[in-house]
Amino acid sequence: MFMKCKSNNNVTYSCKYHVVFCPKYRRPVLVDGVDDRLKELIKETCDQLNVEIIEMKIMPDHVHLLMEVDPQYGIHKAVKRIKGYSSRVLRQEFPWLKSRIPSLWTNSYFVSTVGDAPLSVIKQYIEDQKNV
Repeated sequence: MFMKCKSNNNVTYSCKYHVVFCPKYRRPVLVDGVDDRLKELIKETCDQLNVEIIEMKIMPDHVHLLMEVDPQYGIHKAVKRIKGYSSRVLRQEFPWLKSRIPSLWTNSYFVSTVGDAPLSVIKQYIEDQKNV
């Protein structure tokens, strides 16, 4: 079995992460078009950062991302940019979010490296979130 790697000018890598983050107070505000717009914003941000989204699920009260990030950029910077940009745009486009919560996202997030676990298992877990 051959591991598929990416490379930049200095590093050849395979750094895949499962990231989960939530709206402030875990409020179920990712509904009524916010979820669709959030997907677009995450894709847009990841394209700019050269981050590959392998799988993405937007639930009413949390987001699952399976993504590959250049280790020289770092997962923290990627998540910070995704959350910062999406918060600013969503709160402008959906003013009702401002009245529901003081800021869109919590400061925290969950991240786990996806090492030896088969990628298909992680992808299936994220896919199955809609059925929980």
